Amino acid sequence: MTVDAHKETLEFKAEVSQVLDLVIRSLYSNKEIFLRELVSNASDAAEKLRFEALTDEGLYENAGDLRIRIEVDKDAGTLTVTDNGIGMSRAEVVDTIGSIASSGTRRFLENLTGDQAKDSRLIGQFGVGFYSAFIVADRVTLTSRRAGLAPEHGVRWESDGRGAYTLETLERAERGTSVTLHLKEDEKELLEPWRLRTIVGKFSDHIALPVEMLKETYEEPKEGEEAPAPEWEQVNRGTALWMRNKADITEAEYQDFYKHVSHDFEEPLAYVHNRVEGASEYVSLLYVPKRAPWDLWDRDQKHGVKLFVRRVFIMDEADRLMPHYLRFVKGVVDSDDLPLNVSREILQHNKKIDTIRQANTKRVLGLLEALAEGEPEKYQTFWDAFGKVMKEGPAEDHANTERLAGLMRFSSTAAEGTEQTQTLDGYIERMKEGQDKVYYITADSPAAARHSPHLEVFGKKGVEVLLLSDRVDEWLVSHLTEYKGKHLQSVTKGDLDLGALADQEEKEQKEKAAEAHASLLTRLKTTLAERVSEVKVSTRLVDSPACLVVGAYDMSANLARVLKAVGQDAPKTQPTLEVNLDHPLVKRLEAESVGSRFDDLALVLFDQAQLAEGGQLDDPAAFVGRLNKLMLGMMLAGG
Repeated sequence: MTVDAHKETLEFKAEVSQVLDLVIRSLYSNKEIFLRELVSNASDAAEKLRFEALTDEGLYENAGDLRIRIEVDKDAGTLTVTDNGIGMSRAEVVDTIGSIASSGTRRFLENLTGDQAKDSRLIGQFGVGFYSAFIVADRVTLTSRRAGLAPEHGVRWESDGRGAYTLETLERAERGTSVTLHLKEDEKELLEPWRLRTIVGKFSDHIALPVEMLKETYEEPKEGEEAPAPEWEQVNRGTALWMRNKADITEAEYQDFYKHVSHDFEEPLAYVHNRVEGASEYVSLLYVPKRAPWDLWDRDQKHGVKLFVRRVFIMDEADRLMPHYLRFVKGVVDSDDLPLNVSREILQHNKKIDTIRQANTKRVLGLLEALAEGEPEKYQTFWDAFGKVMKEGPAEDHANTERLAGLMRFSSTAAEGTEQTQTLDGYIERMKEGQDKVYYITADSPAAARHSPHLEVFGKKGVEVLLLSDRVDEWLVSHLTEYKGKHLQSVTKGDLDLGALADQEEKEQKEKAAEAHASLLTRLKTTLAERVSEVKVSTRLVDSPACLVVGAYDMSANLARVLKAVGQDAPKTQPTLEVNLDHPLVKRLEAESVGSRFDDLALVLFDQAQLAEGGQLDDPAAFVGRLNKLMLGMMLAGG
């Protein structure tokens, strides 16, 4: 019985239509995944019912065991996937049918590049779910009723995927959901049961729920006999893969389970499967993806692994099971110790969860260490995708700071290019005799870091400097201050202490020069006034005329710029201006008498030092005016 008064036609949002078009076009070459996605959704619905029924057994409605059924109607050209899981109300159908209709759709579209191969991977990460049906169907009908609602609260959704869908209320006796695909003419091979069984075996054998199809009969009933009643048979293994013995699981099964649990279309980069017995008993199967998900940096997006208790699904994205910097890890944890009514609040204060979290962290770090040592190219793929996230680790996970530091990769002056391939262990091995610090520079771009004036003395002495240009690097070095007994030292903060690398004779010459040119330093300080705290002779510079240095405990200029870029206030600091007395510009400056020309040259020198390290001028127009005035003066003077 259909209640026509409740029937309506609704338009898809523009961005949803865009994604639908991308799904059909980009994923057609891998069209079998539509069945994997529909079966996976049905499995999730059954798991959610099992969880909600822990506190309300009436939701089962005496409807028998949970299962998924696949049925074909060759005459009608339809394929139907039915589950007796939690089902959906009318409002849930509108709000949540398929993750493709989520609020992140627009952000997802902004990540698309136009490259079909890359975009198809993104679409896989986005999780096309229900809408993958349109790869093989020109019309899709969904009927559903949420467990606990009366039969008259069923709902029917239908669309051809071209811009609109209809929604109507109907009577549905059974709880759960049925998705009927009206197959395209050139997809009728999918009506063959053997074809569907093959796809189920390929993609969904590990689903911990029976997937059933009608048993095929090849014998005609004898004359006078009735045809036997249709009989359903299970076509998948139907046992939780993570509970099986590792020796009995094939590589292909591990890969397929990852795709099920993550909705990724690519294979994982690596995985680790463990069973723990003793004080705590649980199983974990954790995967590291090949590529960063498009929403990795979305603050509102939840991340984490699936939590089961004694094979009963409890929650998606149980973020307490993994530290935040490992939020890209996918997989499942199945505990025998936790209560079945565990909630997110209980997870916050549960010692067993803390134990599992610590063990999970060590396993993933161990997996990454093995990857870095045994398969460095594969590890570099990981670092390129997730390096910025891993750099959050030392601030969050003090117990594993040393291990995390060993996994870090950086750019450095020891190698050309911007690739982050250098390790701290490699740096220490290459340290000069007498060097006792790991030197680094932070900047807002790789080029600004590599060409900073602060590096000139290090280049002259052949001392390697790490080049840090990710925004998170400022956060990293504030928490990672030492590695294997070697202090990490910024080259832009405080007095430059090269220790045994310093040339004593050169140092004495600088001190004498400072005394001999004290008048210039004083004049510069007077002109620059509150802009600087001090003017001194530089031990850093070789080719540049000047640079700015902040105090050893002051905020770096780069961190101040990062904070301003994200809308936060940064404390005002007065840097020290260091000058290179051997530079012609400084010599020319010293020859100038006190007056407007000296003042202009001094201010240009200060502004240039700011620009050289990626800073922004408070008054760019004034800088240009002074520079033009000086250039014009030189031209009129003939040089």
